[in-house]
Amino acid sequence: MYRFSLPSVFKPLVAALLLWSGGAFAGDDWSSVLEEARGDTVYFYAWGGSDSVNQYLRWADRELNRQYGVRLRHVKVSDIAEAVHRLRNDQAAGRAEGGAMDLLWINGENFHALKRDDLLEPELLTTIPNRENLLLDELPLLSDFGVPVDGLEVPWGMGQFNLVAREGAFSSASITPEALLDFARDNPGRVSYPKPPDFIGTTFLKSLLQALTDNDERLYQPADDEAVAALLPALWDYLDQLHPRLWEEGETFPQSAAQQWQWLADGQLALAFSFNPQEMEAKIRAGRLPEDVSQHHFAHGAITNSHYLAVPRNATHKAAARVAINFLISGPAQQRKADTDHWGDPAVVRLKSEPHRLPTAEELHASWQDVLEEHWLARYQ
Repeated sequence: MYRFSLPSVFKPLVAALLLWSGGAFAGDDWSSVLEEARGDTVYFYAWGGSDSVNQYLRWADRELNRQYGVRLRHVKVSDIAEAVHRLRNDQAAGRAEGGAMDLLWINGENFHALKRDDLLEPELLTTIPNRENLLLDELPLLSDFGVPVDGLEVPWGMGQFNLVAREGAFSSASITPEALLDFARDNPGRVSYPKPPDFIGTTFLKSLLQALTDNDERLYQPADDEAVAALLPALWDYLDQLHPRLWEEGETFPQSAAQQWQWLADGQLALAFSFNPQEMEAKIRAGRLPEDVSQHHFAHGAITNSHYLAVPRNATHKAAARVAINFLISGPAQQRKADTDHWGDPAVVRLKSEPHRLPTAEELHASWQDVLEEHWLARYQ
């Protein structure tokens, strides 16, 4: 189940209020935004490690230019934390306007840091006309890793943690940590996971922690010393058994999810982890995986969260950034993004065909991310 900052009974009311509160950019005022944006370039700081994402953003740039006279320049980063650090430096130097970043692709601890430091444009969501397309009554889009969005970011897509395995690895779509450990025992050297702090590797640790602690409620609250001391030993006991059976006996790990996928395709590994439930299909259709692979999820559910678009408070081209966001959550743009021939990222708006979704498990509070990564690196590196 998802965890919300408001009781679920209020979700329709919240959605209705968001649809009603058009703010200063409804109606004729949106025409003013379009006019102001024309001719501007939006500098979009976003992860650049996926060919399909990069190609999609090149398409979005062409469409924005054709339809609105706005260019979308993808500034590729290996980790959006780089952008967070730069914005903090801007704040420390007193650069309240004229910033280099117009648009960010963020969620989780990076959003929390920017919200805490008051570095994001306020009331962004209510200024985007296409917000009415968002599935606010069906998906947990108004809470980001346990913290209310408060209009500071706009939902763009969603992810679900899953596992893709070679034929015959598991007999059921639903697996347990014990089943994974048994497979590793029977197939030494054929299992691994991306090295934390890679997001996929850390999410694997989160999924194990959920299962091994019977989904303890403290995982969805800020991590304190008592909870850390009580819950993490179960994870370390499991990993101490798993690591000697991993590729290179757990002494080294894939450096990224992309490297893990390549090793799966080459047959070096028998499985890979993903945060996109449509990634397997996309890679099969692109000829990058054999057709006999299968998708699996942990029995307690697939960790599910959303990712977002946000505008820095000191952005230079705020009107153009809003135009870009409005386009990126439009029906045509979301349809193309969800198409496995292109990106294959699940939509946050209603589409003609139902998306492929896995049974869900809620995302841990963002504070557990740093805790897991710090303790894992101290113990295993």
